[in-house]
Order: sequence, then C-alpha cells, then structure tokens
Amino acid sequence: MSNNKKSRRKFIVNAAATTGFVAASSILPTRFAIGAKTKIKVGVLLPYSGTYAMLGNSITNAMKMRIEQAGGRMGGRLVKYVALDSEMSVPKAPQNTNKLIKKEKVDFLVGPVHSGIAAAMAKIMGQRKSPIMIVPNAGSNDVTGPLCAPNIFRTSFSNWQPAFPGGVLMGKEGHKTCVTISWKYGAGIQMMKAGRDGFKTLGGISIKDILMPFPNVEFQAHLSEIAALKPDCVFAFFSGGGAIKFLKDYEAAGLKSKIPLYGPGFLTEGVEKAAGSAAEGIKTTLHYASNLDNHENHKFRADYKAAFGTDPNVFSVQGYDTGSLLLQASAAVGGDVEAVADVIEAMETSRVPDSPRGPWSMSKAHNPIQNIYLREVKDGQQNLLGIAAKSLADPATGCKMA
Repeated sequence: MSNNKKSRRKFIVNAAATTGFVAASSILPTRFAIGAKTKIKVGVLLPYSGTYAMLGNSITNAMKMRIEQAGGRMGGRLVKYVALDSEMSVPKAPQNTNKLIKKEKVDFLVGPVHSGIAAAMAKIMGQRKSPIMIVPNAGSNDVTGPLCAPNIFRTSFSNWQPAFPGGVLMGKEGHKTCVTISWKYGAGIQMMKAGRDGFKTLGGISIKDILMPFPNVEFQAHLSEIAALKPDCVFAFFSGGGAIKFLKDYEAAGLKSKIPLYGPGFLTEGVEKAAGSAAEGIKTTLHYASNLDNHENHKFRADYKAAFGTDPNVFSVQGYDTGSLLLQASAAVGGDVEAVADVIEAMETSRVPDSPRGPWSMSKAHNPIQNIYLREVKDGQQNLLGIAAKSLADPATGCKMA
C-alpha cells in the first residue's frame, strides 16, 4: 500500500471514529459510499447435517457470537451470512464454492472442516484475487503449503502443528520405539508423519506404521500386532466415534496399562466422558485446553455456555477467532472490505491477543503461530499440564509466500 493510500485510510478511519460514519462517508469514493450502505456478505461452507454437524454448528455459533459482541457490525457495516451445508462432500465442493463466489458474491468465505474439501476450495481460490477464504478447522498441510495463496488464511492449525510436539513428548518421556496407527486419509497420514518426525529428533524410531481404511473401526487385529511388537509407546490419531472405539478397545486389550498411548489432541478432545476410564491418563498435544487460566478463556466459556446451553470446544474457539480476524481486518480498512489487497495486508499483520487459546499471530503462509499445549485426561476432563511448544509456526513446506 502506498503512503498516500495509507494516509487516506488512516484519515477515513479517524474521521469515522470522531464524526460518525454518515459524516465520514461523504468524503469517501462513490464505491465505498454505496458499499457502506450494504451488508458485508460472509459465506460459510461447513457441515450442518450428518456426523460432523456438531463441528459446523460449533464454529458458526462462536463466530457469530464474537461478531455480535462487537455490535453485529464489521468495520461499521452490518453482516449478512450465507451458509451452505458442505455435507462433507469433496465432489460437491467446487459447485458449492462457486455458488458462494459467483452467485452470492460473498466478501469472505469461511470453511471448511474437511481437508479434502479445503484442498478443492483452495485450488479455486488460488486462481482468484477475491474473495478471502478463512479456514476455521481443516488441517491439511497443503492449504498453507503448496496451495497457499494471498487470499487464503487459516485460524485453526496445520496437521503438523499438534502432532510434531506429541512425537517430541514421547522422546522426552524416555521412549525409544513406537508404533503409529491411524486412518489412511490426509489428516491421518500427515499427523503420523509429523509425530514420527518429532520422535526422531530425540532418537526415537517407529517400528511399525499402521494405516487403516477410513473409517474402519475394527482394531482387534492391529492391537494384537501391537501387543506382539511390544513398542515402548503408541502414537495414534482418531477422532469422534472412531476415537472412542479405539480407546475402549485399547484398554480392553490390556495395552493401556502396559504401553503408554499418545496422540494429537483430537484423540481425546470431546470424547473424554464417552470413553470413560479408557481415556483417563492419556496425554495429547493441541492448540487449546479447556482449563487454560486466562481471562479471555473464562469469559469465552461463560458467554458460550450462556448463549447455547453447552460447553464450547476447540472448534468453537476456532470459530470465535475467525470472528476476531474478520473484525480486526474490516476495522483496519474502515469497513472498505472491497479493497481486498488492503484487507489481506491487515490480516497478514494481525495479532489476536484476546483469544481463548492464548495470543497468536499469522505466519507468512497465513497459518496461526500459536502455543501447543500438553493435556492429560483426568476425571473425564482435559487437564492442562503445560506448554509443549511455545509460539509454534508450521514449516509451510512448499508455500511460495513463506
């Protein structure tokens, strides 16, 4: 942005703050004067049906709550949400993405939760200068790696971020050999590799890498193999119902008391109570812990519970921070979100000091630089043990912007 443009932007924002938006709009270009009277359109492509509807609702609820806390306006303009059910369908991703871009003409596109859908969306977005895409969950390394683009941002994590410190943790706790096990799909493959790489930094080796067809939950044969191999530890990634089944089967096979189990935080996140004793004592690493002792987290959890009658989760945090990023960027340009290059610059330099997860900033590849926490399930809840990796940036392998 040129110095003249920066001066003009500063003048506009200051004028709006001191004389009121209507008075300030009289000095703006016609495009913005008209735009100021229209709502900012936020397109949302998340799952609202089926197994993963909870994720979509958690993200959406928290994002809207955050914006409502700011008066329901972004940069002085009201907001209109245009939400589509992704149905967790990769084949439908291009059609849904193009509908939000071309028919609805959204200013921002928030989504998805599925890494395959994220890759499909990123391929489309990378060919365009607008709108701006914000990924509130999908961890595909490629989104902020080979598919990175100026108009693609993420407010969640890369698959590498929670997994690599988990591998390091196993080495720090004295283990020398491990077996890794997950589903054979993008997230599983990437997280297992990151866990092995972290383990190797302290001399650990993986003696067996098990990848199961997604979403198969028949674990018995693999658990028997693990018992026979007798590794020092096991590093696993499953989530949701698959995680519950794996944890219970692991305990029932008599392995829990003999071979310590580790994994990225999603192995136990949200399933602590359902897994019961099988989850107790399991250590994981993730960018959030429910009992983080900071003012922002306490307030966020109380506000969310009051608004929706249920406790928030890590997906809610990611939605909340998506709302924060939208608010920061639109305020920085005085509501002129049609000035896409300026919005991108504002997002690139953004800091989120008031996140429930703790402060974080944006990397050059547009992925959060954030703390990764060590948690342990105790009495059916996540118990924070400390910081596993402070201000951890994804390596962004293959990103031309990094």
